[in-house]
Order: sequence, then structure tokens, then C-alpha cells
Amino acid sequence: MAAMNDLSTRSATAADLDGVLAFWKAAAEGVSISDDADGVERLVRRDPDALILAEREGALVGTVIAGFDGWRCHLYRLAVHPEQRRRGVGSALLAAAEERFAALGGRRADAMVLDRNDLAQRAWHAAGYGPEAQWSRWVKHLTA
Repeated sequence: MAAMNDLSTRSATAADLDGVLAFWKAAAEGVSISDDADGVERLVRRDPDALILAEREGALVGTVIAGFDGWRCHLYRLAVHPEQRRRGVGSALLAAAEERFAALGGRRADAMVLDRNDLAQRAWHAAGYGPEAQWSRWVKHLTA
């Protein structure tokens, strides 16, 4: 994938999954019902290019999940290590995700952003994304 100075992005592999889960505990806001080895392994097995990693000097500094279901482009788990924020990591991850979507024929990307996460909302806005007031997210957990 892309390289930016000393920053590079690539698709995750099975060997990365434990590190990704540990990274999310340190860098992501909140937890998800899918934040476990089985959930992430299933994602990478089903869509090997969906989980995009950013690395600097061999260290994981950011992630984004760029899921495409053949109809819509969805972004999840944009997380940047706190010490790496405002250094182009999020922008590089979103650029890689948007390139993936364009190559797959995607026309519009949406992102899940916590209402209470002001820092994330500012970052998404700076990247050209905005909320759509006419939509609400409806959720039903399928497992306990």
C-alpha cells in the first residue's frame, strides 16, 4: 500500500491480530463486541484487505477497518496511537481506505463515530466527513 516518509500502510495478516487487539486497548475509544481474536480473525479471513495498519519504524501506530459489502463502504476502528496523533497517520489510513473503496467501485464511505468523542469528530470533519442528521444507527447484538 502507501508509504509516507517513514510511515507505511498495509493490510493486516493473521500474525498481526494479537498486536491489533492490544493496540486497540491502548489507542481506540471504547470497546466493541467484536474486539476479540475470533472477531478480528474472521474479518481478516473473510476480507483480507479490510483491516489496514499504519506502521512507523516497524511499530503499529494506527488502524482502520475499510469494509465493503458490495453496496456500501464502511469505516470502523480508526485509531491512532496517542503519541502519533496529528502526524499524518489518520490521513494516511483514510487515504488507503478510500483508495481501496474506489478500486472496488465504492461511491460513498461512511464512518461510525461516537457522539461523545469530540477529538474523533474533529478529525473526521477535517478529513471531509460529516454527520447526516436524517440517519440513526439501530443495533441489535446477536450474541451476549
